[in-house]
Amino acid sequence: MWHKIIIPANINHKSLDPNGIGSGLHTKVNVNLGVSNDCIDYSEEMKKVELPHKFGIETIKDLSNYGKTSRFRDELIAFSKAMIGTVPVYDVVGFLEKDLKQIKAKDFLDVVYHHAKSGVDFMTIHARINSRAVRVFKEGKRLTNIVSRGGSVLYAWMTMKEAENPFFEYYDDLLEICLKYDVTLSLGDALRPGSTHDSTDVSQITELIELSLLTQRVWEAGVQVMI
Repeated sequence: MWHKIIIPANINHKSLDPNGIGSGLHTKVNVNLGVSNDCIDYSEEMKKVELPHKFGIETIKDLSNYGKTSRFRDELIAFSKAMIGTVPVYDVVGFLEKDLKQIKAKDFLDVVYHHAKSGVDFMTIHARINSRAVRVFKEGKRLTNIVSRGGSVLYAWMTMKEAENPFFEYYDDLLEICLKYDVTLSLGDALRPGSTHDSTDVSQITELIELSLLTQRVWEAGVQVMI
């Protein structure tokens, strides 16, 4: 059965004015922002949060990837009526205060848990770049390599550790976290093509096959998902 509408609404996002996303509904407006090495001023980012609310935006994607991002995210969730999304893999190095090579597999889940508990409504998870997809990618000889930030971080970690993607290996645990806090999953494309040369190549198709399998598991777990 195809699920055509989702309502991302974490049980801990108390200021939320929820909206539906999907078939038959009006287009939702999203704003991307976040703390980075180029802009570490939390107050400046909060000004960016205040402005789009005046225009009635429905979602904010917090793409913070530097430093102690939890302070900004907590203020964002407390203030925002809009649905809040994050990309946990962006936050893993800053949140854990470790180099990538020092991070253990279950550390990735700790970041997911922290985001969920804090009130994040939807998360982009790059679970479909598993060991099978990586093997195909290496044989494919792309022109533009991996252009996804989250995909490249996970690929680097998997290569250094000679290990499975933690989001794939512990996918059931991840779904339990999402179910507990009513977090909607956004299944990210780690191997999307970066050029027309690589369009619909073996890596992209392999990842799409993995996506179909992961989506079925999300539905069976009773978790909302968007692609």
